[in-house]
Amino acid sequence: MSEVFATTGTIAAIATAVVPQQGSVGIVRVSGSQAMALAQTLFHAPGRQVWESHQILYGYIRHPRTQQLVDEALLLIMKAPRSYTREDVVEFHCHGGIMAVQQVLQLCLENGARLAQPGEFTLRAFLNGRLDLTQAEGIADLVGARSPQAAQTALAGLQGKLAHPIRQLRANCLDILAEIEARIDFEEDLPPLDDKVIISEIEKIAAEISRLLATKDKGELLRTGLKVAIVGRPNVGKSSLLNAWSQSDRAIVTDLPGTTRDVVESQLVVGGIPVQVLDTAGIRETTDQVEKIGVERSRRAANAADLVLLTIDASAGWTEGDQKIYEQVQHRPLILVINKIDLVEEGESKNLQSQIVRLRSVEVPNLKSKIVTAAAQNQGIDALETAILEIVKTGELQAADMDLAINQRQAAALTQAKISLEQVQATIAQQLPLDFWTIDLRGAIQALGEITGEEVTESVLDKIFSKFCIGK
Repeated sequence: MSEVFATTGTIAAIATAVVPQQGSVGIVRVSGSQAMALAQTLFHAPGRQVWESHQILYGYIRHPRTQQLVDEALLLIMKAPRSYTREDVVEFHCHGGIMAVQQVLQLCLENGARLAQPGEFTLRAFLNGRLDLTQAEGIADLVGARSPQAAQTALAGLQGKLAHPIRQLRANCLDILAEIEARIDFEEDLPPLDDKVIISEIEKIAAEISRLLATKDKGELLRTGLKVAIVGRPNVGKSSLLNAWSQSDRAIVTDLPGTTRDVVESQLVVGGIPVQVLDTAGIRETTDQVEKIGVERSRRAANAADLVLLTIDASAGWTEGDQKIYEQVQHRPLILVINKIDLVEEGESKNLQSQIVRLRSVEVPNLKSKIVTAAAQNQGIDALETAILEIVKTGELQAADMDLAINQRQAAALTQAKISLEQVQATIAQQLPLDFWTIDLRGAIQALGEITGEEVTESVLDKIFSKFCIGK
């Protein structure tokens, strides 16, 4: 392995978040051949407690030379191979906060352990055969999950729901390769290959790869979330919409235009999908230098958003200012939010509807839906969320209803495997010798092996595990 992951010796790290004056428990994790000896050096278990695997001991952590008491704690023992890393692992469960866990970690480092690198515990689990790479990446996704649906998808990867079909595809490719190589080595003793059968098998493998590739966009949506920008003229109710949607007072609401001077952010979960909602400053021409900066930031937020909520004031109707803003954001997927409907009389409402119909009669390919809201009265939020989920379900915001989702690394390897299989089909169609068939077939096998880790390089491991936190 590289210097980043020199997986030798006994390692230690704080395995829980360290927050001043918060958290009841802090855990220091140790893994390696000297983990038990280190625990026996630092931990005093009174009475006749048994130091056996998968036992929890109660006692005290003391400085081995001065015998100064460091903490009252629990010690969890997990001997190899029945541990996360398949090495001897001990965990010191200390009091939370900063000082206790940091002092215990320092004692571990002074008595034979070294500080673990980011992701090194999980890397050792992979290298020792406890996890494959898809499961390791599932752990990282689970730790970083921002919604229940994202957590469930990560758990599916952790349980091998992605690894199993990948291994099966690779096994099928190996079977085809064995058939071809047998004809090369024992041509006179075996019947000739049926080209149609080989092509049919390759097409089945390619179709399954395409099915898996279709989950990439969903994976990105679950991992990074959906970025939604609320844009519109000043005082159309954008901040009220954010507050009603997030059920908080994140944004200042007044009757004065231009109150919001910067982008205000709120994190929500809609139908299991994490949503980052951005309340932007009202977009208009202004001489106020501070407001100008806010307007420019609003434009940038809209251009970077996955979905734009173009918000208008129902009592004012579709104005020239709304049209100008629409022209700036029409290239993004749009939902038209007709807000302040509670302030509109029946006759005005009909006039507004005719204006909206006129707007929709113009060819606007990115206008996905129109929603009527009264944000100040908390009305219309359910309809807004339903409209967003409908867009997601149709695939317009890159999502799919599946129980697993691949990441970018896995998608790149699957794409390479598919290209290699297409090259095999082209080679067969050109009636080239069997030796040529095997070249790209081996390329597909290697690409599939990279996904699960059966064929992987140091650089790939470095890239994957360096994204983990220290202690995981």
